[in-house]
Amino acid sequence: MQNKHTFLLLFILQIISIVSYGQSDDLPTCFMIGEHEKEYEKIVSHCNTMLLSVSDNSMENAYGHWTTMLKDMESYSDEIGYDLKGIKVWINVFWEEDGSIVNIVYYPKPNSRNTDFSKLTNFFTSFIDRYQFEVKGNKCFSHYGSASWPTFAQRYVPQEK
Repeated sequence: MQNKHTFLLLFILQIISIVSYGQSDDLPTCFMIGEHEKEYEKIVSHCNTMLLSVSDNSMENAYGHWTTMLKDMESYSDEIGYDLKGIKVWINVFWEEDGSIVNIVYYPKPNSRNTDFSKLTNFFTSFIDRYQFEVKGNKCFSHYGSASWPTFAQRYVPQEK
């Protein structure tokens, strides 16, 4: 009997966690800062472990992983024929513990190339569907930073300890 109650309690807590995270069927995986504000705030508060933490608290590792992902975005844009050159954004990326991207939320910088940002949203959404981040965590994690293309970063290879 206690196992049933434990299972039920864990199930309820999991549902509450999903609801409090703000993930719903109508929340897009990519959107601009300023859209879906309540859901965005829930995602930020739920997924509050930083990329730095899951990168062994090493700025070098965190920066290397971040720039590698930006380079992978650039490679993907070349592959599908979407021009990222000149685009500059503030960007918040949220990952599940397995490194899959849950959400990308962004806002164009004033000095960004003028473009149809709905196409950039579509690009990020497509990238989310196919990309697997090389970093894993014990729970969801995120990074808020700056991105611009072209990026001149090389693929990051962590140093052996």
